[in-house]
Amino acid sequence: MILIVDSGSTKSDWLAVDSNGKKLMDKIRTKGLNPAILSERKLHKTIMKSEELKSNADKVTHVFFYGAGCGTENARELLQDVLAQIFTNAHIEVNEDTLAAVYATISHPKEAAVVCILGTGSNCSYYDGERLHQRVKSLGYTLMDDASGNYYGKQLIRDYYFGHMPENVRIAFGAKYNMEADYIKYNLYKQPSPNAYLANFAEFMFLHKDSEYTTNLIKKGIRLFATNMIMQFKEELKTVPVHFAGSIAYFSQKEIKEVAEEMGFKTGNFVRRPIDGLVPFHTKDL
Repeated sequence: MILIVDSGSTKSDWLAVDSNGKKLMDKIRTKGLNPAILSERKLHKTIMKSEELKSNADKVTHVFFYGAGCGTENARELLQDVLAQIFTNAHIEVNEDTLAAVYATISHPKEAAVVCILGTGSNCSYYDGERLHQRVKSLGYTLMDDASGNYYGKQLIRDYYFGHMPENVRIAFGAKYNMEADYIKYNLYKQPSPNAYLANFAEFMFLHKDSEYTTNLIKKGIRLFATNMIMQFKEELKTVPVHFAGSIAYFSQKEIKEVAEEMGFKTGNFVRRPIDGLVPFHTKDL
């Protein structure tokens, strides 16, 4: 049994397939497994909450894990150790989520492209057809992650409290979410994964895209992301497309294409869930 995992900070999707790529069970979903945020104990506990994973652990021969927070060696090693404790018979590989986005969005294995992730968090890399290049180290959701779910959640909450939302939007936002200050602060400062909590608010934008306020908010975040992340690859952008993965990107295609035209880069493929494109990649040589 081969496990292919695509993990964000909010959720992790697990596919169990055989060496021919045939699905062995329905997609398994657990909470997000971000080793930059969660402790070893919490990571282990989250995986073991899944009865399917627990009961099949000894049958697993390979685990290919792609995740948010796996961009540093220490974080990768932490998660690799946790996975090795559970899947004791398996060969285990842990990579950052950007690599999953690359394999899922490029049109052929040697295609060079700039590849962006806009989900709970955000990231951007250049893939030269063989290797991944990043010129900005991520400092996480507090300081970076422009145009991500947690970025937009933060902006929406701020605009609600500062009175920057149009009144009709403010009423709708207040009706959908618990906007009590104590409740918000409890989730931000006393609960695990505050970035995932913030990202939950981003859905509101896509339910209210008829409002000029929300479309402007979406484009403001994308411009920031493009300025700070995409444009670091100015030379490469002359010859390669920019692919996007993640739910925020998928539902913001119109706004991303408008910003791309403004800033002079060419958009390529948009993929909501990279995991489905990883099965042929990992089973072709097994």
